[in-house]
Amino acid sequence: MTSSQTVAPLSLLADDGFTLGGFVWRRHNRTVDGAPRPLVIVNAATSVRCRYYFRFAGWLHRHGWDVVVYDYRGIGESRPARLTGFDATWLDWGVRDFEAVLRHAGEAFPGQPIDVVAHSIGGFVTGLAPSGARIRRVFTVSAQYAHWRDYAARSRLPMLLKWHVVMPALASLYGYFPAKRLGWMEDTPRGVALAWSRSRARFEDTYVRAPIARAAGERAALVERFAAFAAPILAVSVTDDPFGTVPAIERLLSYFTRAPRTHLRIAPAQIGVKEIGHFAFFHSRFENHLWPLALHWLRTGTLAPQTPGAVISARNLHVDVPEHATQ
Repeated sequence: MTSSQTVAPLSLLADDGFTLGGFVWRRHNRTVDGAPRPLVIVNAATSVRCRYYFRFAGWLHRHGWDVVVYDYRGIGESRPARLTGFDATWLDWGVRDFEAVLRHAGEAFPGQPIDVVAHSIGGFVTGLAPSGARIRRVFTVSAQYAHWRDYAARSRLPMLLKWHVVMPALASLYGYFPAKRLGWMEDTPRGVALAWSRSRARFEDTYVRAPIARAAGERAALVERFAAFAAPILAVSVTDDPFGTVPAIERLLSYFTRAPRTHLRIAPAQIGVKEIGHFAFFHSRFENHLWPLALHWLRTGTLAPQTPGAVISARNLHVDVPEHATQ
């Protein structure tokens, strides 16, 4: 990594005073080819440390973006000294944490377009921030909010046992979900674990019981925030992902009623591999096969001419979808 691509630690405050940690790749020159250099914010999957996205972030930086990765409260660089009883849900990750990063981006990267790459719950988090109007384009990977009916049929029973029985039980017992000792993911705040285990067909219906309850007016306002979101979205899913099924991706996209949105579904065989799953998109072995999809979308807001896969849905589009990509 050259000096122009050095990654630096990032620390910033959310509006409630909580300190968030992350990392930033940036160049001193805020322009590229005479135009403002764009910035990408990476919204992570549930309880996946932002460090997981380092290789992808560095690659984007080499291709002309400044990049910010960060951890939601309770995770990784944003983990408090004591996680037991720590209060946080998915809503906090979007309304407070992603919002703080968006505001920081506006102040620290003035005049630079802001794009978002969002993985899994990161796509849901993207729609929650009050400052979503700052965003130019969004690229999501397997973005959904883990409603159990959307799990792939072949995996539904073990996933129900894992995420809807074991997880909430341990979260209630310990005051947080000790996922790391099980080798599942990072340790996770109790509120996130309970929101996941209680997830309903409509996300706002998840937050009606203590200790994660939100007032009806607040929940309705969040739905309206999704509906007002206007940045174009390319949502990529893969056929061997038990979380990112077609119903799961479409369920989340249905909240973004104003945004131009395209759902592209890829089978591993279409890029010459046996499996991709829920996490591997961001592994460096897909630098030549999958990462250029994000690069082209962020640059142009269109699908590349030789994009693999099939377009499942395309709504409110202002650009052409290549004919070969449609079902």
